[in-house]
Amino acid sequence: MNAKENAIATEWIDPDDAPELTDDFFTQADEYVGDKLVRRGCSPIENTTQALTIDYDIEVIKAFKATGEGWQARMNMALRDWLNSHSLS
Repeated sequence: MNAKENAIATEWIDPDDAPELTDDFFTQADEYVGDKLVRRGCSPIENTTQALTIDYDIEVIKAFKATGEGWQARMNMALRDWLNSHSLS
């Protein structure tokens, strides 16, 4: 037998009983171009961060991790503060 034993029987609904498709329905509907979903809303903002791989001293990483969640953002702020107070030229 190919049918699942725990399959739920669904009641057939006459397609003629379906609700009318209004302008509001189409305004809220997902739009696809081919297989790609077109996202609605604001344009995506420009990404101002970049992921990279870098080596830090274990003590530095442990100290920032000990400050709890958000330690990477705090590490970034510490580096930014250093840049603001030091001249690289």
